[in-house]
Amino acid sequence: MRAKKLLFVFFLLAVIFLGFFLAVFWSIPDIGPDFDYAVVVHSDDGAVLAEFYRERRFFIPRPNIPDHVKKALVAAEDHRFYAHHGFDVKGIARAVRRNITAKSVMEGGSTITQQLAKMMLKRADRSFYRKLQEILVAFRLEWKYSKEEILGLYLNLAYFGERAYGIEAAARTYFNKPAARLDVSEAALLAGLQKAPNKYSPLRNPELAQERMMKVLREMLALQFISYDEYAEAVSASITQESHFQRKDGAPYFVDLVRQNLSAKYGNALYTRGLQVFSTCDMAMQSLAEQVVRDGVRKIELRTRPDVQAALVAIDLASGEIKAMVGGTDFSRSQFNRATMALRQPGSVFKSFVYAAALQKGMSNDDSILDETVNIEDADRGRWWTPRNSENEYHGEVSLKTAFALSLNSATVRLAQRIGFDSVSEMAERCGIRSNLGTHPSLALGSYDVTLLDLTAAYVAFATGKKVTPMAYTSIKDKNGDYVEQPASSYREVLSTDIVNKMKELLRATVVSGIAGRARAAGRPVYGKTGTTNDYTDAWFVGFDDRLAVGVWVGRDDHTTIGVEETGSEAALPIWTEFMKKVRYPDRLPLMENLISMQKINPK
Repeated sequence: MRAKKLLFVFFLLAVIFLGFFLAVFWSIPDIGPDFDYAVVVHSDDGAVLAEFYRERRFFIPRPNIPDHVKKALVAAEDHRFYAHHGFDVKGIARAVRRNITAKSVMEGGSTITQQLAKMMLKRADRSFYRKLQEILVAFRLEWKYSKEEILGLYLNLAYFGERAYGIEAAARTYFNKPAARLDVSEAALLAGLQKAPNKYSPLRNPELAQERMMKVLREMLALQFISYDEYAEAVSASITQESHFQRKDGAPYFVDLVRQNLSAKYGNALYTRGLQVFSTCDMAMQSLAEQVVRDGVRKIELRTRPDVQAALVAIDLASGEIKAMVGGTDFSRSQFNRATMALRQPGSVFKSFVYAAALQKGMSNDDSILDETVNIEDADRGRWWTPRNSENEYHGEVSLKTAFALSLNSATVRLAQRIGFDSVSEMAERCGIRSNLGTHPSLALGSYDVTLLDLTAAYVAFATGKKVTPMAYTSIKDKNGDYVEQPASSYREVLSTDIVNKMKELLRATVVSGIAGRARAAGRPVYGKTGTTNDYTDAWFVGFDDRLAVGVWVGRDDHTTIGVEETGSEAALPIWTEFMKKVRYPDRLPLMENLISMQKINPK
């Protein structure tokens, strides 16, 4: 009876152990979704613009990993990789013997498969349960995947130091090239990093890295992974600090806008799909935009005092694509994007919506309006509001064209009063202004806050008659090359051709005979409007030619004055003009006249 009880207990324990074994064995998560990959942003010509990530890892298909890279890993980490089934008893015995002889830890006993299992478990504790899990997961991996698949998985997930996860990120970080182009010596160096990434990093310890690389090469030769000639060529390679790649992301404010938009859309899944984002950014225009903003602010600060900020946005009229964006003078000092996040009063730039609304009501540019002092009751505040012209100069009866070209405040407010302030607000919203606009009479002079991006996009309507939704990217692919998104340009007609022509006449008049005469230096027909707010706290110029709408804002983050007489024409217009003088249009940026015929535009 006692023997039967003991037999039953042993049987029960065996069942429990077998159940535990099977539970662990079959609970291995799938590789991929549980690991982070970098998001790569490309410029509009396909070049890499920037990356953002939690872990800098890029997925590379197994066939794209060179054979000598895989062999270098085996030589560095697990000589018997092709002989064992995930757990190498001989390797452990050899490591124990070497460590006892050396009286220190000289060699580990973990196989490549066990190390991959450790990465998958994502646990740092050293308990017996965890070690058992690691061994069982290694067995499961060997059962589920081929040796080549295990090497491919390992090389995509392993940490190589300097925030580089995976062989592709390591190749880009240390050698500024894709993993597919690594030579034998470079493969040996990267494989050698697995022992201690920080210790053997060529960026930190080039001598130790070279020494470790030589050891891996000798192992590769001994295992007959390379010929003696290949070995001799590889050992002649030397590590130099100058060869290492130091990344510097371009268009930081633009890229940050893309990151924020994608984070809002994809949440935590953003970093698990290895996304390739093909943006609308034209790096030639972007570099020019950054330069003119930097130079323009420097000149302003020489006239006033430091800490002036500026922003610039350029939008393609024919597609709504954002071609350049500068959100401030120095992203490293301030990540606040003044092109998309700063709500500022637009001042006289907003007057365009007043005149567009008047034209919509049936008025013409030759109709007259009185430019004299006007008093409007402010019922909400229990007082009268009296807008004034610059320098308190008034012109009596003037045409709409003259009132607009000279940016006459009183005439503009009278015009808005005649057509209704609500119609002005409706026109601004129709063209693309998304911030909340009231109907206080000061609306006519731009007293309600807007963003530079919205204002610039709204001016596209004056050039094309169509409301545009600004686009920051044209497509997104996942790590397998499959499309995730392919957003199409969308336009909705908001202004007739007749009103567009009349608005262009007004906006051209400010350049030819009005206060924006400096814009003529662009060297071709351009259209636009200046804006200045009270106490010179904001300076604007927004306009367009036949391909781009460009907006510029200048101000201070604390809303104090830029400086006396730093108006839109003095502070913002020179930056705008310098950009328009030097910008060069690639063939892929079509003329505005081709807008209607473009097949990719889908009216909504």
